[in-house]
Amino acid sequence: MNYIEIIGTLLGLLYLYLEYKVNPWLWIVGIIMPAVYIYVYYQAGLYADLGISVYYIIASVYGVFCWRAHRRKTDGIQQSKEAEEEKQHITSIPRRMYIPVFVICVALTLLLGFVLERFTDSNVPWADGMTTSLSIVAMWMLARKYVEQWLVWIVADLGCGALYIYKELYFTAGLYILYAVIAVAGYRKWRLLKEEE
Repeated sequence: MNYIEIIGTLLGLLYLYLEYKVNPWLWIVGIIMPAVYIYVYYQAGLYADLGISVYYIIASVYGVFCWRAHRRKTDGIQQSKEAEEEKQHITSIPRRMYIPVFVICVALTLLLGFVLERFTDSNVPWADGMTTSLSIVAMWMLARKYVEQWLVWIVADLGCGALYIYKELYFTAGLYILYAVIAVAGYRKWRLLKEEE
């Protein structure tokens, strides 16, 4: 039994809960969890996922600064901690960005797939590249608080779940399938929060 994978899975559940609640502590967990998964992915030969774990650490630091910049001023009114967490400024991705984001995702998939196929011993270079590119885009969208980030996560998480089953990382596969299910609820919640602002 891979205890490090189990620890990563538990941290992933905590991360998802904090993301769902729009709680800024998600970024701290978002630094620790990928550090754990660097080891897991190295052992499984999932090099793009290992690389994205490094990206997640950097993106989590970026997310801290983005979320602090987006926090609304409360005009001196004291609010409960829970109410304050839910008053985060959630937006939709501008329509003019749809095509550039799609092109970036495709380009990243092609680049990562080529590099993994050519320079590593990965036996799933294109699937690893695709899930990694989707995750890079989704993480950026999360940092910008775009509600549509949940839709990208659903696709990425289902792809990761299938990939991890293939690589026999069953705890991690279960985590990512659960991520996809909860991402549906997260999308609904964030849409409601956005409409209330």
